[in-house]
Amino acid sequence: MRRELSTSTDMTSATAFEWMGGEARVRELVDRFYDLMDLEPAYARLRAAHGDTLESARDKLFWFLCGWLGGPDHYISRFGHPRLRARHLPFRIGIAERDEWLACMGQAMQETGVDPALQARLAESFAGTADWMRNV
Repeated sequence: MRRELSTSTDMTSATAFEWMGGEARVRELVDRFYDLMDLEPAYARLRAAHGDTLESARDKLFWFLCGWLGGPDHYISRFGHPRLRARHLPFRIGIAERDEWLACMGQAMQETGVDPALQARLAESFAGTADWMRNV
């Protein structure tokens, strides 16, 4: 499940987790992502799919992204294999929902100052995963 991304600025290889800046920066990204859902009308459909509170979703995405980016496997240690598609099947995910998720994450990456080269690589990976999650 670990994904390695090498930096383009030096000859060493680093995980995306390290490139991002570790847990504090992943938490900042996740918090901004969910804050934007509450703040931006453009993400109303995405926000509505999450129920009354975002706290559980915030933690789960943070735990998942830490491991997916190559850091600690917090999610797996708590819940086992992520089974992303299976866990999201109860939710309607079409093209509009996919695009809203990607736009919200893109805005969060931009606003939290994720390195532009890393943003581009993550956006590509997120797009592939988000498209795979579509179920309508």
